[in-house]
Amino acid sequence: MFAYFDNSATTKPCEEAVRAMTEALTEDWGNPSSLHELGIAAHRRVEAARRSVAQALGAEPDRVFFTSGGTEADNWAVFSAAQRLGKRGRHVITTQIEHHAILHPMQELEARGFEVTYLAPEPDGSVSLESLRAALRPDTVLVSIMMVNNEAGSVMPIQSMARLTHRLVPNALFHTDAVQGFLKIPFRASSLEADLISVSSHKIHGPKGAGALYIRKGLSLPPYLHGGGQEGGRRSGTEAVPNILGFGAACAAALPELRQDLARENALKERIRAGLSALEGVVLNGAQAAPHIVSFGIPGVRSQGLINCLQDLGVYVSAGSACAKGHRSHVLEAMGVPAAVIDGSVRASLSRFTTEAEADALVEAVREALRRLVPGAK
Repeated sequence: MFAYFDNSATTKPCEEAVRAMTEALTEDWGNPSSLHELGIAAHRRVEAARRSVAQALGAEPDRVFFTSGGTEADNWAVFSAAQRLGKRGRHVITTQIEHHAILHPMQELEARGFEVTYLAPEPDGSVSLESLRAALRPDTVLVSIMMVNNEAGSVMPIQSMARLTHRLVPNALFHTDAVQGFLKIPFRASSLEADLISVSSHKIHGPKGAGALYIRKGLSLPPYLHGGGQEGGRRSGTEAVPNILGFGAACAAALPELRQDLARENALKERIRAGLSALEGVVLNGAQAAPHIVSFGIPGVRSQGLINCLQDLGVYVSAGSACAKGHRSHVLEAMGVPAAVIDGSVRASLSRFTTEAEADALVEAVREALRRLVPGAK
């Protein structure tokens, strides 16, 4: 049986997204900036996709700006916010467990003379409102905290954090990397109170190579890319029409049954957690409060060995973030997880297409992996 549990790395594109992309490549292939029939048709479809993404975000369409993915959206938010507010202050706050699309830009800000405070997580991978309160200063210009941790499955109180930031430091901007929260944790950008929100297409059954940055109304950021003036002059460059249309189609396809899908996904996650908890030698990591992430480890077994064994049994998981490429998880380290557990930990992540049979197959494959990899295991 083929059972795919690496959906936090990427999801299988849905039929609607593939159809929209195919039409963009074969029919509406004009340049959206061209002032003729083909260009105008492409432009209209891009704007329709923008409306679909905006509806999924709970935002006005003119607040959604397309990017090449979540990494670009994160970089745009961090660097443009620092450029805009750098004269008011040089202090930035983030967490130790962010994706590298945030951590590496933060390191670059430090090289430019900014001071960055990295909030430590609780043992379950959550970040407390109190730790943010203690870190905020009059010279804080940006706070960037992810909505859902991609390894621990912890969910941050983003609305409360944004409100606290704006109350204590009114001039500071609040950004959240919502790549793992978009269409997983219900929220509306219009009421979340974040100034900037990053999302990605390929985590929600859209294509790779598309994402978006939400910029709240009234916030003027410096252009991120200069050129032809696309995306309201903020992010120039010819639009990747097939990817954008696929992104919009994936959003539209997910919305009608979203609540039911999330409830079913969460139930499958709990089914997997219960099954793994019953296996002697398996350790669960983190809060796993999000409906789609289960992190677990087998002390004494290397992550790659466990991944290979499960793959041989037809089950696909990952060793934490797909972007880590074999390095020890900085998230689990920050949480204080013992090294032996970290080195044997993997992440199983679900999607709205995950089935009960696949969930059971994962548990049974881990049971078999224990027999094969742990001497004396039952």
